[in-house]
Amino acid sequence: MSGNLSDAAAFPGAALRANGLKPGIVHLGLGAFARAHTAVFTENAMLASGETGWGITGVTQRSDTVARQLAPQDGLFTVAERGDGAAPLRVVSSIVDAISGRDNPATVVDLIAAPETLVVTLTITEKGYRIDPHTGSLNLADADVQADLEGRAPLTAIGQIARGLQQRSQTGAGPLTVVSCDNLPGNGELTGTLVRAFAAALPAAEAGPLTAWLDANVTFPSTMVDRMVPATTAGDLDAVERELGLRDEAAVVAEPFMQWVIEDNFAAGRPRWEAAGALFSRDVAAWEAAKLRLLNASHSLLAYLGLAAGKETISDAVAEDAFFSAARRMMAEDVLPTITLPEGLDADEYCAQVLTRFANPALGHTTAKVGSDGSQKIGLRLLSTVRGNLDAGREPRWAALAVAAWMRHVATTPVDQLNDPLAAELHAALPASRSAGEVVPALLGCRSVFDSGLAEHAGFAGLLIHWYSIIDTHGLDGLRKEINHG
Repeated sequence: MSGNLSDAAAFPGAALRANGLKPGIVHLGLGAFARAHTAVFTENAMLASGETGWGITGVTQRSDTVARQLAPQDGLFTVAERGDGAAPLRVVSSIVDAISGRDNPATVVDLIAAPETLVVTLTITEKGYRIDPHTGSLNLADADVQADLEGRAPLTAIGQIARGLQQRSQTGAGPLTVVSCDNLPGNGELTGTLVRAFAAALPAAEAGPLTAWLDANVTFPSTMVDRMVPATTAGDLDAVERELGLRDEAAVVAEPFMQWVIEDNFAAGRPRWEAAGALFSRDVAAWEAAKLRLLNASHSLLAYLGLAAGKETISDAVAEDAFFSAARRMMAEDVLPTITLPEGLDADEYCAQVLTRFANPALGHTTAKVGSDGSQKIGLRLLSTVRGNLDAGREPRWAALAVAAWMRHVATTPVDQLNDPLAAELHAALPASRSAGEVVPALLGCRSVFDSGLAEHAGFAGLLIHWYSIIDTHGLDGLRKEINHG
């Protein structure tokens, strides 16, 4: 980087730094989304309130890249909005330090236990929670979870939180709030369940006191987050350098839209996020359901259809009239009849907005990236809708198309190229023949993804075979014809 980001004109947080910005939040999972969403909301809250005690100490989870990028920049980074209504480039100041969690696990525990830390936030993606798909609780058979329980400096996010809270309980550091910002239903309740499961698996002399302290001192509010933040490319970095006049290897690109709905259930202090546009609601679950099953589900549908048709980006996929129609009809015909929208959310307006946002070509959101980790996503995004329709005696035609497209992606992608934590398990289940009639029942048999009720539902299996056959045999022309046929 040539020059200093603190010298940039687009640095609204300069006053925060000048007035002594201090840490108050530890964030686990310091990826592009966290920087473009949570860090921006937090800086905006401090700017609006004049409070300077909510600086973020960011912790990377799987890679130290972001920590290495931010270190020489004093935690500063650039957000570049792209698309209609984009704001000018902005240098964000709310991250006061960034460390590698894998290289410094004991430090992470100390940070969570520090008296000045009042909030821990997470964006660790679905697989980072180490959930047992059979129980919905913590996967105690996971090798890293076992090692964390046995006393090593913890490497899993849940282990880091639990050990940090344990240390906090022993030092009298006071209450703390853990805020999940991942696309999981009931993400706060789930995070609390996983942390308590970790505590309960400790030796009895540790488990009892820690569990009691958690119940009295820690809350886990649920949230719904929304902002599309594609992976930053070399071209993006070059564009930022041209616009800003400085090189920023930690720059992120995002759409102009951002949203945060938060359950107001905090054990101690918090930033005034509402002053930055966040919505505090008693009905976060309804917002979560709308986001997961309308927006995220449509994202997955377009990703897998796009991959099948050779479309590189989501904007390319949604520009295909048939795919646009499939996404629109899935929302209207499959999803909306199975959910209750939160008060104030207009269904038609929201669905139209989703597709407009997907069509933003400036984001370059790739179908491969959106389609990654499908085994962890389709249950939350698609299978709940499938179950809701089947239980009501309706055919989940469009949600089944998305699941079938995912199945074909799994079956036609070499195991070493399939970006999914269950890649080996899924490929082990596949038959030698890749025909629809054999692949569909084989993958339905994977209990890590499908429960027995769905796997044994003849009507659902028939729909999957129907769509898989069209994708596999007739390609894009066949899909166009079948989707338009209705």
